[in-house]
Order: sequence, then structure tokens, then C-alpha cells
Amino acid sequence: MSDFCRDVVVVGAGPTGLALAIALRQYGLDVVVLEKEPSTKREVRASVLWQRALEILRDLGCADRFLDQGLTLRRAEVYVRGRRVGGHETGVSGTAFPQPLAIEQIAIESLLVERLGELGTEVRWDAEAVALRMGTGGAEVDVRGPGDRVQTIGCRWVVGCEGAHSLVRKTMDVPFEGERRIDLQAVQINAKADWKFDCADDTTYFFLERRVCLIASPRPGGGYRFFSFLDDPDPQRVAPPDVGEMRELVAGATHDPDARLVPTVPPWYNRARFHDRIAGSLRRGPAMLAGDSAHMWAPIGGRGLNTGLRGAHNLAWKLAAVHHGWAADTLLDTYSGEQRHTAYEVMRQMRRNVMELPPSVLTLAAMRVLGPALLASDRIHRRGRSILSELPRHHRESELSTDGSGRGGRRALRAGDRLPDVPVTQGGRERRLHDLLSYGRWTLLEIADRTPSPGTTEELRRAVGRFPVPAEVFRVQRAHSGGGNGPLPGGTLLLARPDGHIGLRVRTGDHQALDAYLDRWFVRKS
Repeated sequence: MSDFCRDVVVVGAGPTGLALAIALRQYGLDVVVLEKEPSTKREVRASVLWQRALEILRDLGCADRFLDQGLTLRRAEVYVRGRRVGGHETGVSGTAFPQPLAIEQIAIESLLVERLGELGTEVRWDAEAVALRMGTGGAEVDVRGPGDRVQTIGCRWVVGCEGAHSLVRKTMDVPFEGERRIDLQAVQINAKADWKFDCADDTTYFFLERRVCLIASPRPGGGYRFFSFLDDPDPQRVAPPDVGEMRELVAGATHDPDARLVPTVPPWYNRARFHDRIAGSLRRGPAMLAGDSAHMWAPIGGRGLNTGLRGAHNLAWKLAAVHHGWAADTLLDTYSGEQRHTAYEVMRQMRRNVMELPPSVLTLAAMRVLGPALLASDRIHRRGRSILSELPRHHRESELSTDGSGRGGRRALRAGDRLPDVPVTQGGRERRLHDLLSYGRWTLLEIADRTPSPGTTEELRRAVGRFPVPAEVFRVQRAHSGGGNGPLPGGTLLLARPDGHIGLRVRTGDHQALDAYLDRWFVRKS
């Protein structure tokens, strides 16, 4: 029998587990977070938060403190075999966070723990989940604490966020599909550089050499994260690189034989090899997976932590809606399909990332010849910045995305897209669209055009008011066509999910389609 019962047990206090716990607490769920380590990890690890991740942290109520501790990355410079071939800005439109942020995982975890504490929940350190039993109405987790004392915690839901060797995933008996990456390793060091390049704290450098890609990204506190993907001729070599190995690599890739490195305090050296894997399902009954328990890959493009945050952001509002009795259980099932699709897309894009994978001789030659023209192209710049930001990632194929006969051309927003943060007019004044959205509710937007709307805001409020799920209705007009994923289509109803993606797109006045969507996913008030 359980010693006590909680709504949700989150196993693992990395960034994904902490973010999930914060989001669930914001929805009023009773959460316990278990972590076998005695404290937050004293390792710097991940170092970049992309624009979509910053939007997620805003929804969790803590983006400002991240901005205060991180470095804004504004530009990238690219060198091929020692010659500069171009550069590009990192900024994008359609968001309150136009640039990515350099901040290391040790700080990320500390800030998330702080935010979780503000919501009345502390991490249970030195608490290892050693066994899990699942039933139709919940689960029991055996937890080994200090002195090897074992306690059993009962819960309605359990989420595994504890990494590659997840106990939760093994108990769910789902395969971890994929394979080990062959002939690829990454070595890294945090160091201050005495070299021939400008030391700008907002500029990342890429150096491409035969079978070596070296990235130098500025870090808070000074210096750079030197991170290199290269061939792996000796897989048995597992010790972290020393300063000498990294200095030799930096000198060769930058064509600066006099380059010198001074390690930062605390030091950070790492050698890593990788698997590309995705769990066969991210849900089985009361158990779910997120973060590295759900998917993992080589950190090309810095997507691991960012994708984990997306998963936590996706899962929490769905789990809360089902737990509170607002939604049918099938809503929670959509998390697995959406997050697995996102993970496959990330993996596919990263396997084609010629900027970070060790280049061949032919790739280097092509980059030297074509690189200057490509990096001077505004269209390619925009596309590259957009992909890096992760703002265009969508859920168009999800069961939860329904496209009716909404208006708009080829670039118009579709069901499953993230709503861009563009200017709109609401209530006679100009506002940012994201100011009308909230992670705590659904938002129904009536996008007005010159044609009088056949449905009033009050009628729409009555329609959504028949369901207990929190929702608000706004009638807005486009201030202009906007950027982001595409212009807001006039004469259209857009039902935005709590995570800012469009669940339903139909013509204004199509209340039948709206009712059908709400009835499919939500429980009517009694």
C-alpha cells in the first residue's frame, strides 16, 4: 500500500522534469519531483535556448530571469578552411524573443528549481525511483531515499523524465527505437581564447575543416563554449579531452597556430558519443515519457533540451485537462503522436545539417565556392533563422488539428501552426496577439474583415461556455499581414490551444464546426 497519494509523480529533475512540474503546478495539480542526485547537476551541459523555448519559459512565468542571466546571441560568422565565407543575423520576427539566448544548464536548472519553489513545490533530492507498478486508475512508485529507506508513493499519473535508462519507459515496456551514431564524437571545453578573432559576446563562430566542425559560442561569465563534432577513429577513447587536445583542435580548425585557451572556472571538459532513439509510444495508461526518456540524438543544433521543453509544454496542459475532468482521455493520447512527430522532424533536420556535421572534402569545396552567395541571400538567411528559432514547428498532422474552410492563401495559418506574435487591433486599440493568449486556457479568436460577422462575441462565449475547460473569446482585426507563420486570415475563427498552436480553423459563423470540435475533445458541463 502507498504511504500517501499524489496527483503526479515526475521522475527526474532535469530541465524537462522541472518545466513539466512547474506547468502542472500552475494548473493546480499536486506534484512530487524525484531526483536520485543530491542536488542540481554541477555540469554546464546544454548552452543555448532558442526562441520557441523562451516563449515556453514565459508561459512558465520565468523568462525574464533567464534573460537576466543569459547572453543574447545576435550574429554568427562562418569560416571554411580558414577563410571567412559570410555571416548572418539570428533575429526573427513574430515573437517577443527575437534572438536566442546563451545560458548553461547549471543555471537553467537552478532557475527552474527557484520557480518551482515559488509555486510551493520542492524537489525531493536523494530520492531514486527503484520500482513502478501501473494500474488502471494510477500507479505506485517505490522510492529509495537516504539510508536506503524505501517509501511507496501512490499517484494518478507518473511521468518519466530521468533520461536514457528510464525506469518508467522500461516498466511501460515500450521499445526505444533507433541506433548508435557511428563515427561521430563531440569534444568540448569552456575556455577564454587568446586568438586572432574578435571576442564579441553576441557572436557565435563556425569553423569548418576537413572532417571537423568547430563552434565557438560565447558564454555568460566570459569566454566561449568550444564544441566540436568530428570523426571517431578510436571509440574506446572515453576520457574527456585536455587543454592540449582542445588547443590543437582549435588551432587547426581556425588556422590560427598561435591560439591559446585558458579553461574557465569551474572547468568543463567533455567527450561524448550518441544514439538516435525515440520511444515507440510516449504514453501507456497512467505513465508518460518526456525529455531524454522519450527521445535522444546527437546535440547537433542544440535541440535536445529545447525539444524536451516543448514536450513538457505540450504534455502539461493536456494532462491537467484530463485530470480535472475537462477533457476526454483521448486528448492526452495526442501528446505522444505530436511529440514523436516533432522528435522525428528534429532528427531528420539535424542529420542534414551541413553547418555542424563533420564536412567531407566535397562539402568543403562546395561551401567555399557557394558559401559566400548562399550566406549573402536574404531568402536563405530568413529560412535558416526561422528553422533555428523552432517557431515554424507545427502539429498539422495531429488528430487535434482540424482545418475547415477557413480563408487565406498559401501562406495563411493552418490548424496545427503556432500563432505568431503580430500586432492586432482588439477593443479599439492595438495589441500584440500573444497578449491575448494564455497558457492557462484556450483562446477563440474571431479574425474580422470588412464583411460583418454573422456571429457575435457573446454567441461564441456561450458556445465555449457550455464546457468547463477554461476559455476566452476575442474579436480582433489584423493591424497588418504580420510575419511568423503567415498572415492572419480574415473572416476566420481560430481556436488556439494553451500552448499557442491552432486547434481549429473554420470560417466565421461556422458554429456547427466549432461545436463538433468542442464536443469531440471536451466534456460538457452537467
